[in-house]
Amino acid sequence: MTFQRAIVRPVIMCGGSGTRLWPASRETLPKQFAPLIGDRSTFQETLLRVQDPAIFGRPVVITNKAHRFMVERQMNEIGIACDILLEPIARDSGPAIIASSLFVAEADPDALVLILAADHMVTDPAGFRAAVDAGREAAQLGSIVTFGIVPTSPATGYGYVAPGEPLAGKARKVARFVEKPDAATALTYISSGYLWNSGNFLFQPKIVIGEYEAGDAASVAAIRDALAHAGQDHGCPLLDEASFLRARKISFDYAVMEKTTRAAVVAGDFGWSDIGGWDALWAISDKNEADNFARGDVQFFDSHGSYASSETQFVAMLGVTDTVVVATRDAILVADKSRSGEVKRIVETLKAQGRREGSQHARIYQPWGWYEVLEQGAAFQVRRVGILQGEATPIFHQAGGNRHWIILEGKAIATLNGTPRDLCADQSIVISDGTSCRLDNVGAVDFDFIEIRTGASSGD
Repeated sequence: MTFQRAIVRPVIMCGGSGTRLWPASRETLPKQFAPLIGDRSTFQETLLRVQDPAIFGRPVVITNKAHRFMVERQMNEIGIACDILLEPIARDSGPAIIASSLFVAEADPDALVLILAADHMVTDPAGFRAAVDAGREAAQLGSIVTFGIVPTSPATGYGYVAPGEPLAGKARKVARFVEKPDAATALTYISSGYLWNSGNFLFQPKIVIGEYEAGDAASVAAIRDALAHAGQDHGCPLLDEASFLRARKISFDYAVMEKTTRAAVVAGDFGWSDIGGWDALWAISDKNEADNFARGDVQFFDSHGSYASSETQFVAMLGVTDTVVVATRDAILVADKSRSGEVKRIVETLKAQGRREGSQHARIYQPWGWYEVLEQGAAFQVRRVGILQGEATPIFHQAGGNRHWIILEGKAIATLNGTPRDLCADQSIVISDGTSCRLDNVGAVDFDFIEIRTGASSGD
C-alpha cells in the first residue's frame, strides 16, 4: 500500500532582533529582513525554499505586529502569498508555535506543520526539501520530528541530538537532547554520532497541542482565547494581547521537546546555519583565496580569514587576520572574529545609554517606508525620506515651522489641505505651518526626497 503523504504547511517564525549581528541587524531591521548574503533576506530565502507544491501548502508567517509591513513588503518583492498571524508581544517560541498550530488546525486540519526560523540559512534547498519529505511519514504517525544536522565541526554554539532506534522511513527516535557543550564534549558527541539541533520541527498540530496542554493547559487555553478574540490589523489577525499575556513565556524546547516521548529526528546535510554571529556568517560565505569575504566597497591587503561589509563608505583592510569590520550608515563594528558572539554586549550597553543602537542618525523604518536624520540643530532638522512603491503616509498636520522638500527620485501626489499636487524628481515644495498633508507614492519606484524642517528640532 502506498503511503499518502499529507501536505505540509510551513510556519515561518519571524521574531528576534539578532543582536549578535549588530550593526547590520537592528530592532527596526532584524537580521531576518536584512540582505546579509546576496540581494535577498534570509526570510525571503526561507519562503523560496518551501515553494514545491508536491510537498508544501500555503505558508504562515508569525511575526510581531511591528514587523507586519516589512513582512508584506518582502513577500511582495518575491511574489509569494502567505497567511500572516500577528503577535501583540513576544512570548518566546512556545506560545508562538501553539498559536500557529491552532491557526493551521482550524484552517487545514489534515495538514502537517513545519516550523522554520526566518533567520536561518540553507545552502542546499533540494537537500532540505528531501529531509522534510523524509520526515513526513513519522510525523503523520504521531512523532514530533526535528531535523538534526550532520556536524561539520565540534561546534560549541549548538545543542545536540542523539539519534536512537529507527522509526518510520529515515526518522529515528530521539535518545536524548543535550545543551551546548564545551569543545572536548562536542568532540565526544560527534564521535558518538550526535547531530546538531537545528530547532526546526515537523508535526501534526493536534499532537503538539496535546503535548503542550499536558504540561501547561492554562497557557494553551490562554492562546486559544487569544486566537478566538483576535482583532484585525490591515487584514491580518492580531492575537488578543490580554489573553496572550496569560500564556507562559517559554521556549518550545523546554515546553515540549525535552519532555515528550514522541520526539524523532531526521538527519540532514543541507548546508544549514543559524547565523548566530559574524563568524558563522563568514563560515558560510563565498571567500577568496585568502579566506576573506567582502561585501560592498571593500579591498583587502595582506589580510586573511576576515569579513568586511560596507553599506556606503570605502573600507580597506591592511595586515589583519580573523577580523570583522561592518560599516553601516551610522555605526562601524571592528571585532576579533572569534569574539563575535559577544557583540550583543555592545547593543546592551548602547541601550543602557539610551542610544538607538548606534548614532542619532540611524535609519528608522515605518509601515510606509523609512527616514534617517542627516543633520539636526536647535531649530532645524534635515532628513532623507523614502516612501515605498504603492504606499502612503498618514495625514499629518505641519505645526511649529515649515518643511522644505527636495525630490530626488520617483513620483507622488501630495494632498495639501485637501488639494492634490503632483510631485516628481528635481522639484521642490514648501509645506507651510498649519498645512495638513498626505503623500501617496504613485510611481514605479520608491519616492525619495530630502526634507528640511525649520522651527522644530525633532519629528515623527
